[in-house]
Amino acid sequence: MAHDGSVLAHGYREIRQFYPQPGWVEHDAEDIWQAVRGALSDVLSAAPDCTPVAIGIANQRETCLFWDRRTGRPLHHAIVWQCRRSSAICDELRAQGLAPEITRKTGLRLDAYFSGTKALWLTRDDPTLAPRIRSNDIAFGTIDTWLAYRLSGNAAHVTDTTNACRTLAFDIHRLDWDDGLLELFGLKRHVMAEVGRSSAVCGTTRDASPLPDGLPIAALVGDQQAALFGQACFSAGLTKATYGTGCFILMHTGARPVASSHGLLTTLAATPDGSTAYALEGSIFAAGAAVQWCSENLGLALDSKGAAGLAAGVPDSNGVVFIPAFTGLGSPHWAPDARAAIFGMTRGTTAAHLTRAALESMAFQAQDVLDVMSSESGSPIPELRVDGGAAANDMLMQLQADLTGVPVSRPRSVETTALGAAFLAGLATGFWQDETEIASLRHEERRFQPSANAGAAHRNYARWQASVQGLLNTHIEPFDRSAYS
Repeated sequence: MAHDGSVLAHGYREIRQFYPQPGWVEHDAEDIWQAVRGALSDVLSAAPDCTPVAIGIANQRETCLFWDRRTGRPLHHAIVWQCRRSSAICDELRAQGLAPEITRKTGLRLDAYFSGTKALWLTRDDPTLAPRIRSNDIAFGTIDTWLAYRLSGNAAHVTDTTNACRTLAFDIHRLDWDDGLLELFGLKRHVMAEVGRSSAVCGTTRDASPLPDGLPIAALVGDQQAALFGQACFSAGLTKATYGTGCFILMHTGARPVASSHGLLTTLAATPDGSTAYALEGSIFAAGAAVQWCSENLGLALDSKGAAGLAAGVPDSNGVVFIPAFTGLGSPHWAPDARAAIFGMTRGTTAAHLTRAALESMAFQAQDVLDVMSSESGSPIPELRVDGGAAANDMLMQLQADLTGVPVSRPRSVETTALGAAFLAGLATGFWQDETEIASLRHEERRFQPSANAGAAHRNYARWQASVQGLLNTHIEPFDRSAYS
């Protein structure tokens, strides 16, 4: 990225996902490492006259793994944030009455979404891990920590507050690991990363081709907090929504943590100077994943742009409501056992109607969160700043503006997660000076104003709410394959 905020080059690599059982999601951490190296090689090749001054890392915050300290090799596949394998552990701990204490300390819900229960599942599944944790010859961390370790030649075992606060083992009020919670999840302080600022030099590259040795690793930040920073949401009330595989909405709440009683999370925001700032977060597990499901599982074989074009080919969803609870419902419902459902189909329902209903579900789920967020924070949302791949869809953004009743602001670059990591790294190394300069680099590409005929949007949203309530009131027993064996 150049000093004026323009992107000079970018690299991209897909990684494999593994689904060994229903509800389980894994990545090969070595795939991630090689993908990062390949993307970096593309960037350096595309901008041969540019000299990198720092590197920033943004990552999916709850994905985690153990690795060998000496070799840096992962001990298993990384357990992805979407994975539900530790749901039974959550039920067990909830039955012990531990959920309120966990929420009070961490701002999170006791849920399989977060890293702590995944770590406990791993230690129970592999009996060799517990003695290795005690002997301190292995390390644990989220993907920011794993990449910093590899980039630094296995020297830096570090993380930042925005990632640490997603483990279920970090006290967001004391800003430190909680020994009791670590013990609860089978962890020890000595296997955990050193927690630092989101914007600070925490190591340098070594033996990390194609990068030169000695390049500062100057930012570690969770992806959603990176997007909040990249959108220049630096003060209380400013709100962003990222439409990707999931949809994640964060409202900056300033120096005060806002506790939620209606399904939101209290989390830490990234700051360049190490000051403490908080955010309210709504986590939606399946947003763009719903459109992807239509493309792949309906045999359409469309990319995201093609799927959006198919959806735009019909004036509405023809009464179809698509609730993409593939791995349960996140904020504000937190119904981990809910499963995806489609309501309102007729013989006239087409693939275009289903795809449009999947697209509309992104805005409806976001509105569920935004209504609660505004109420619990006591702050009206002046505008909604949007990013992520699906934010490029004009139809979706207009629908969101009609539902929220406030302007939706789309920047020129919707890849604000990467921008946020770059800004934080640049601030740590003096490439940029302060937040005022960063804010001047955000350029709006289009502003969507609520339309005068938003009534249809609200009627369809009411149908959505009724359908979600119907789904939540329906208990379905798990599928029994033995009946067919």
